[in-house]
Amino acid sequence: MENLLAEFQESLQKLGVAEKDRLLLAVSGGMDSVVLTYLSAMSGLEFAIAHVNFQLRGAESERDEVFVRQLANKYQKPFFVKKIDSVAYTKIEKSSIQVIARNLRYEWFKTFIGNRVDQFKFLLTGHHLDDNIETMLMYFFRGTGISGLTGMPEKNGHLLRPLLKISRKHLKEFALEQNLEWVEDSSNNSDDYTRNFFRNQLIPSVSRIFPELQLNLKNNLNRFSEAYTLYEQAIEIHKKKLLKQTGSEIHIPILLLKKAVPMKTILFEIIKAYHFSPSQTDEIIRLMDSTNGKYVSSSSHRIIKNRGWLIIAPANNESAAHIVIDSECGIAYPEGWIQINTKSLDGSEPFVAPPGTECLDGRKINFPLLLRKWKTGDYFYPLGMKKKKKLARFFIDQKLSKTAKEKVWVLVMDSQIVWVVGQRIDNRFRMDATTNKILMLRNEARNH
Repeated sequence: MENLLAEFQESLQKLGVAEKDRLLLAVSGGMDSVVLTYLSAMSGLEFAIAHVNFQLRGAESERDEVFVRQLANKYQKPFFVKKIDSVAYTKIEKSSIQVIARNLRYEWFKTFIGNRVDQFKFLLTGHHLDDNIETMLMYFFRGTGISGLTGMPEKNGHLLRPLLKISRKHLKEFALEQNLEWVEDSSNNSDDYTRNFFRNQLIPSVSRIFPELQLNLKNNLNRFSEAYTLYEQAIEIHKKKLLKQTGSEIHIPILLLKKAVPMKTILFEIIKAYHFSPSQTDEIIRLMDSTNGKYVSSSSHRIIKNRGWLIIAPANNESAAHIVIDSECGIAYPEGWIQINTKSLDGSEPFVAPPGTECLDGRKINFPLLLRKWKTGDYFYPLGMKKKKKLARFFIDQKLSKTAKEKVWVLVMDSQIVWVVGQRIDNRFRMDATTNKILMLRNEARNH
């Protein structure tokens, strides 16, 4: 008992738990969470117990809830319970019931953690070494980066796993030695769940060939964790060389990225923070050699090709400095609202542009278009002129103030400016006598 108790207390100390910190214990009623509760009580910790009843096993789920409630009463600790209709959630979401249940469980736990007087500083779970090995192997067979091979962290924000280096065997020996009671989850015997297959079939089978399997995999977890630390350090060096923060966007020089080795791995480590998947990495690599304005999207961001740069921009247009326009639409941007429409001409009657509308020859315009802020070096051919003019000189001629210049955006097709928004269209894209399709542009400036 003393060895395990001392190991537990030492783990808590390393994880940053102070003697008077209020802790919340996630308790299912299984052997590992019962041991966690006992060790916490023997250590004199201030804690409460939280239990989630997923209602997946009928009477057995109710039995577990009653057991954990009695456990809290035994130690005279506050008890919180949450009933969740997990099956109903699977009809709404496409994830597996295990993933949904896990997410719902941790979302509820998070509501207890914080800095208010009535909240807890840390959440403790009973995950142990066997859980960690199973997690590592599942990631390995599923296909993962090196981070997946490190298993579960002992500390992840406010979530602590103080038993993570202790095997299930030792926890069970301790529980029997202390005459602790727990409940068994009958679903653990079914191989329908991926983790159970690894636990009940794969690992025991491999252990017959490699008797020291658990020790070997424990050592591998430590090695992979150390290797990942070095890996992260190397990635940070590449990020400092490659990433340029510009407002809400990240700009990456394509030529430098192409020279980075290994380029594909470095690229994924950059884009994963913006909800891009590993399968999108090749698509983004192809983007580097595509035309300007092409892009790849995630749930929250777009990576846009613009000249010699990849630009990671928020999908929320009102905070982005580079906005891709795929077709005629109305689109908000930081300085206002732009409406883009097309109109076909059949020659039956003369076309009169609506007030405040700029018109381009639609035959000369190909989507996507890129809406961005103007920058030094930009030039265009102002309407009525056959020579190009830099925007900086154009603004001087128009007597724009410094503040007004800072608010100017341009609409670009590939590398050509077709419209200096709110100022003038490009002469190369003007309408002529043969125009039979018009692209109509209207800008409504925001009142700041």
